[in-house]
Amino acid sequence: MDHIKIGGFIAKERKSKGYTQRHLADLLGISDKTISKWECGNGFPEVSLLLPLCKELDISVNELLAGQRVSENEYRKKAEENMVNLVKEAQESKKKIILSAMVAGLGIVGGVPLFVISGSFAMEMWMRSVLLGIGMFVSIGGIIIACILDKDAGAFECPECHERFVPEMRAYVMGLHTLTKRKLHCPKCGSTNYCKHVLTK
Repeated sequence: MDHIKIGGFIAKERKSKGYTQRHLADLLGISDKTISKWECGNGFPEVSLLLPLCKELDISVNELLAGQRVSENEYRKKAEENMVNLVKEAQESKKKIILSAMVAGLGIVGGVPLFVISGSFAMEMWMRSVLLGIGMFVSIGGIIIACILDKDAGAFECPECHERFVPEMRAYVMGLHTLTKRKLHCPKCGSTNYCKHVLTK
């Protein structure tokens, strides 16, 4: 989905109704910062807000996902395109998650033998230092690349308000996590919870 295009469409339709960001936010029971985030293309309405938002703007969900008004003739075609785009986004996110796990695994597998060799055999101190340095570089480099791929794959969903967001790298790295959840601070409701990793933003 083109979040920039969708955000511009939301802004255009909001203005055509004569609503300020604050007014639309009050109608939906959310903050005006959330509306601003959508309109700047930095986020997308959560599923529970799609129908209320479309009702207030007098548009269809299909038009919202397309980021434009759709004629009756184009409606079916756009609906199919939107469905394909959602599936494609989920598949790309899944590939990134799998790739991140592989990169992290390869980094660790590539580094561990170097650590073992440097500690198991007699060698010059400089050679031991070089092996340890390469091992650290391979392992840490693999983990960093894996974190970048995983963070940008889809989004994280707050269990309190169901806002979907992509955390900043520092928050992502520092957050305690399980295989599918990470402890993060929600930018919408301000709560800190274990947020579920989802495939679409």
